[in-house]
Amino acid sequence: MGADAAGNRYYENRVDYPFGQHRWVEPGDIHNYDAASIAPEWHTWMTHMNDAPPCAQEQFLADAGDKIDPLCQSHAPGGTDHGDSMVGHMEEATHFHNLHNQSQVRSRGYNIGNHVVGLPPGVKDSYYTQPGSPYNDASIRPLKMVGALDEDGGRAYKNDKWADRLTTDDEKKAVEEKKAVEAKKLSTGVVSRKAMAMRNRGGVTAWGA
Repeated sequence: MGADAAGNRYYENRVDYPFGQHRWVEPGDIHNYDAASIAPEWHTWMTHMNDAPPCAQEQFLADAGDKIDPLCQSHAPGGTDHGDSMVGHMEEATHFHNLHNQSQVRSRGYNIGNHVVGLPPGVKDSYYTQPGSPYNDASIRPLKMVGALDEDGGRAYKNDKWADRLTTDDEKKAVEEKKAVEAKKLSTGVVSRKAMAMRNRGGVTAWGA
């Protein structure tokens, strides 16, 4: 019945095969093939959305246009033949190596590309990513450090939780001991409210009469 740009060849046999099994495709590349390799224009024919294959699309539109009576003047491209005015504006489809499933076009890591789909080394992946996805370039924010545990800038951290993970047990123990010493200094000479009240009334406190 025809072929597409990827080399897939499409067949139909209405005599020897039952309906629903009378159309099939032979892939152009049997080593790298899945259902998404079928071109969209042939997919509608393979799934019985229409009976006219893409190779007979122009004749199908011409025959269908002859049965339509124009109700008003149309300025759409195509004039009164109903061809372009029925299907509307169509952009030319371009794909990477005729792969319609662009999620396959991604690098295998370490800038080696992907030899399965023919992606050269160092080339950016061509599949679509949602806004906000960590794989979207616009969502990638540079890593910024807010401080370092060492004077020479070693063991840099970006938040307090990260700093806590980088701190050793000995350093944490030293910090706790330092806090205990400072708390003891602050508590020296501090009189409680009860002792202050007793002293003001002339009673005996721990500080004397």
